[in-house]
Amino acid sequence: MRSKTCVVTGSSKGIGEAIAERFGEAGCQVAVNYRRSEEAARETVESVVDAGGEAIAVQADVTDQAAVEEMADRIRDEFGRVDVLVNNAGITQDVRFTEMSHEEWDVVLDVHLDGTFHCTQTFYEDLADAEEGRLINLSSIVGKGGNFGQANYATAKAGIFGFTRTLALELAPEGSTANCVAPGFVRTDMVERIPEKIRERIRGDTPLGRLGEVEEVAEVVAFLASDRSSFITGEVIDVNGGKDL
Repeated sequence: MRSKTCVVTGSSKGIGEAIAERFGEAGCQVAVNYRRSEEAARETVESVVDAGGEAIAVQADVTDQAAVEEMADRIRDEFGRVDVLVNNAGITQDVRFTEMSHEEWDVVLDVHLDGTFHCTQTFYEDLADAEEGRLINLSSIVGKGGNFGQANYATAKAGIFGFTRTLALELAPEGSTANCVAPGFVRTDMVERIPEKIRERIRGDTPLGRLGEVEEVAEVVAFLASDRSSFITGEVIDVNGGKDL
């Protein structure tokens, strides 16, 4: 992967930050995208550089097509054509369905689905023209099994599955791939906000008996971004400790 240009959306913290750092270890040029957390994004850039890569922080709200296009121009000016796109940016607005507002529904689908659409469309030609372009979309175990209070999030994450498989078919003639990674419950700020009683239940329902680590997800993403995954496309890779068994 050395010298490949990688874009990771929502990479100022959590899983996205771990992916960016892992790409740095591989010697990549990494665009660290953020919406509001500029200081955290710059810290991620420093971590990527310390790991052995190159990096820049690029602000863009992925729900804004024009902002994504401006971000793409800056990345291409700095690093050239993009080889790897990781659609990771995401949010939650958890509430029981009977109490969910249309705004709470829309904002989650906007970030996960519209954001993925905007970024993929903007970088599509880069990925198609790359020697072996890589599109990697982050979904979730919730997209498969649903989750109480997350009708919006589950719907958005389930939509990522179909999107990924369709893009895999359309990118295949160009020799590029599209895959999806679906983490289970991983130790992030979002999961840490879950009450301890519920987290304990999650650990008990997971065959491996623990929460995942962001680095474990990042390792799978790095494999899918590498030349070693050349014959894998249209797949959903679960990283959930066996929780869906």
